[in-house]
Amino acid sequence: MLLIVVAVYGTLSDLLSVASSKLGIKATSVYNGKGGLIDDIALIRDDDVLFVCEGEPFIDPQTDSKPPEGLSGFHTDWLTLNVGGRYFTTTRSTLVNKEPDSMLAHMFKDKGVWGNKQDHRGAFLIDRSPEYFEPILNYLRHGQLIVNDGINLLGVLEEARFFGIDSLIEHLEVAIKNSQPPEDHSPISRKEFVRFLLATPTKSELRCQGLNFSGADLSRLDLRYINFKMANLSRCNLAHANLCCANLERADLSGSVLDCANLQGVKMLCSNAEGASLKLCNFEDPSGLKANLEGANLKGVDMEGSQMTGINLRVATLKNAKLKNCNLRGATLAGTDLENCDLSGCDLQEANLRGSNVKGAIFEEMLTPLHMSQSVR
Repeated sequence: MLLIVVAVYGTLSDLLSVASSKLGIKATSVYNGKGGLIDDIALIRDDDVLFVCEGEPFIDPQTDSKPPEGLSGFHTDWLTLNVGGRYFTTTRSTLVNKEPDSMLAHMFKDKGVWGNKQDHRGAFLIDRSPEYFEPILNYLRHGQLIVNDGINLLGVLEEARFFGIDSLIEHLEVAIKNSQPPEDHSPISRKEFVRFLLATPTKSELRCQGLNFSGADLSRLDLRYINFKMANLSRCNLAHANLCCANLERADLSGSVLDCANLQGVKMLCSNAEGASLKLCNFEDPSGLKANLEGANLKGVDMEGSQMTGINLRVATLKNAKLKNCNLRGATLAGTDLENCDLSGCDLQEANLRGSNVKGAIFEEMLTPLHMSQSVR
């Protein structure tokens, strides 16, 4: 760059003539320091720094920009991208400046570093989704995440991760989290569940694992073979319900009413039925399939008059339970806590009470007396 100080007078043509003489060129255009074309000498202010050229567009000498090969006369900052068949025109600085460590920045920071392929129009080819690329480009332009309706934020997030736009990834993760509907933990009503039952083919396994039925009225429904594992059935009304062979493992049945329910072959391992009412229930399966309540919490339950032949209550907790007039013939009660239970009128013939805790238990009017060989404690 050659710096010459001259006095400006006369017309624009006079100025161009002086510049041509001083610089040894055929000066045809004059620009101010900001690249504005001067077409009238009256626009020149005192102490203005002027740039004179032979007709080519203004190029700021303070920048390091150099015209690309074969494109002399064009400003180098502008370029065109062909993203999945769709064209985007932007500037190199847009792709580089906001996220200098991103893949896009490395692709266009220095010409040819990534060996970028160009199509017949000279646009740089990028084999990605244009739909998801547009929000990323706009973010690099103005720093705001703007996504049109119908655009999947997960797709934009995947593209942001691919191109390494770290700050945009954070914005998208927050936006996706905020767009998710709040989790519905409200209990399922009887009406909803009946509709669910009617819509399920009879031969299909109905899985209700972990669902919340708290306080629901499910009385007198046919619930055979349904998987209620770890479901919340606390305070439910299950009176007269048919739960034959249902899976209630680790389910919460605390405070529920199951009076007169059919519990043949039911699986209630480690379930919590504390304080529940199971009066006159039928656990006895004529085919020999035994109900399994091993390890269940049955503290304070009322099971008066229930049929429990062959039931498995091994290591279950029945402290303070009411078992009056129950049929426990052949039941497995090994290691069971029967402290303070009312077992009066029970049929315990052939029951296994080995290692059970019967401290404070009531055995008056028991149909079959306990034998020493049963090793109770």
